[in-house]
Amino acid sequence: MEAAKERGHEIRTLDVLRCYMNITSMRPSIHYKGESLTGFDAIIPRIGASVTFYGTAVLRQFEMMNVYPLNESVAVSRSRDKLRASQLLARKGIGLPVTGFAHKPDDINDLIEMVGGAPLVIKLLQGTQGIGVVLAETRQAAQSVIESFFGMQISVLVQEFIKEAGGSDIRCFVIGDKVVATMKRQGGEGEFRSNIHRGGSAVTIKITPEERSTAVRAARTMGLNVCGVDILRSNHGPVVMEVNSSPGLEGIETVTGKDIAGMIIAFLEQNVKKGKTKTRGAG
Repeated sequence: MEAAKERGHEIRTLDVLRCYMNITSMRPSIHYKGESLTGFDAIIPRIGASVTFYGTAVLRQFEMMNVYPLNESVAVSRSRDKLRASQLLARKGIGLPVTGFAHKPDDINDLIEMVGGAPLVIKLLQGTQGIGVVLAETRQAAQSVIESFFGMQISVLVQEFIKEAGGSDIRCFVIGDKVVATMKRQGGEGEFRSNIHRGGSAVTIKITPEERSTAVRAARTMGLNVCGVDILRSNHGPVVMEVNSSPGLEGIETVTGKDIAGMIIAFLEQNVKKGKTKTRGAG
């Protein structure tokens, strides 16, 4: 908001859960606390993981009203579904940790073998900020955790553990077709997750051309104009852990000293065009 105001724009913050919609083919509209929302040129979605379904529905409605979205509804939905995101990235040949997905408890042994055995990482499909991610250090632990999730009818991804990353990852902040900032995040003592929210620390880092290209291709595959791409340095090159459609700004701006919020507003200034959405409110 500060960056937008500094550049002479009017900007409002809306609680996505307080928006309600009139879904009609003639004049679709969005109401907010009794007022009809009109006159917006662009929308910047910052949708929490717990409200993805409703948030993307509101975003889709804005798209139907020809408001330009910084990130489109379909791209946000795609990136939030870890399974779908992994399949799309794999199809484009982008490096990923070996990843397994199954439904039946009797397949667990083969599933564990498929990703290279223990230690391995077990992830909930909808987790965020490191929540819903478990490191199983032995085969027995992996079996019991996966069985527990299956028993509760919860789907999980099972991934190889990239030990050589040493509990660190690289956050690449992508705007358009460029990596505009990077930082290396290191997990706290005895913590394999590097999220700053979990007590991790961060420093600036210079990335390789291959890592830069991987981050840009991952963003393009998801269809996101702005995102955080989290990469691990593995023995077989850079692998993408996650593509985050609502990446935090505070940590990376503090570490790099860059005005990323200003860059996002500049991107909008260059790209905003009425009705310029691929989705047309579909899918």
